Amino acid sequence: MHIILVSDRLATARTLTITARHLVLAAAGFVLTVLAVSSLFSYVTVRHAAEVRLPFLQSLLMSVREQETQKTQEFLRENLNAMAVRLGQMQAQLMRLDTLGERLGQISGIKTPEAKAVDKSGQGGPLIAPTRPLTPDDLQRQLDQLSRQLESKSDYLGLIESELMDERVKKNQLPTALPVEAQWNASGFGWRIDPFTGEQAMHEGIDFIADTGTPIHAAAAGIVVTSERHPQYGNLVEIDHGNDLITRYAHASRVLVRQGALVKRGQKVAEVGTTGRSTGPHLHFEVRFKGAAQNPNRFLQNAQQQKLAAFRRK
Repeated sequence: MHIILVSDRLATARTLTITARHLVLAAAGFVLTVLAVSSLFSYVTVRHAAEVRLPFLQSLLMSVREQETQKTQEFLRENLNAMAVRLGQMQAQLMRLDTLGERLGQISGIKTPEAKAVDKSGQGGPLIAPTRPLTPDDLQRQLDQLSRQLESKSDYLGLIESELMDERVKKNQLPTALPVEAQWNASGFGWRIDPFTGEQAMHEGIDFIADTGTPIHAAAAGIVVTSERHPQYGNLVEIDHGNDLITRYAHASRVLVRQGALVKRGQKVAEVGTTGRSTGPHLHFEVRFKGAAQNPNRFLQNAQQQKLAAFRRK
């Protein structure tokens, strides 16, 4: 592009040549100028607006933060109150557990200083305002104390359970259950006239007169150590109850357990018969401690009394 300049000041006309490069540079300069002016205007506007609105924004943010903090505190307070109520309920349950533990301790004969030291008195009274809510530290201390009390009480009740379990096991191992539902006064323990020889002889057990086939039950729990045919006892069952205590069941018509079997108290082990040295159907029952014969009446009288008491209640 050519531009011709004519003027009275110029002696001759001048010609200006404009190329594409000149146009590009002019356009770029124009754009940069517009951007610079716009940036300057924006900076001035934002700074002015910030100076005007900044206090309002700060006040708004502080209000929002205060509301959030208040909601958080209320939420924590509600949870602390709920936990405090639950803590009170647990403490009341612990007091009832202490009372139960004391009763069980009296039954089992176990008393511990820890059980006596716990205050089992009731609590109550009118609510006097103002009240002071529990703090997290107060609640934590109460929980720690409750945890220690529960641990101590758990150990104490565990000891009582162990003692009662041992007592129950020992009771189950004593031959105090009637082996046959029949009377045993027909031939008692001790010296008597032998029915075969007519002479005095030691009778080391007691005889239950019953019909053939009458069930014979284990007088206590134990392990069968003998289940065989004996020339004098006939069909014989021996049960070891531990602690050197053994019971014998003789003259059975049929034996229902094998040697080595574990039997429970009251379990059927044989049936009444008249095998061996016997004059008629009956059960010959013996109790032996360290091999020596014991009077079975000492063990069975309690069972007979319980049976009579149950019959009277009916």
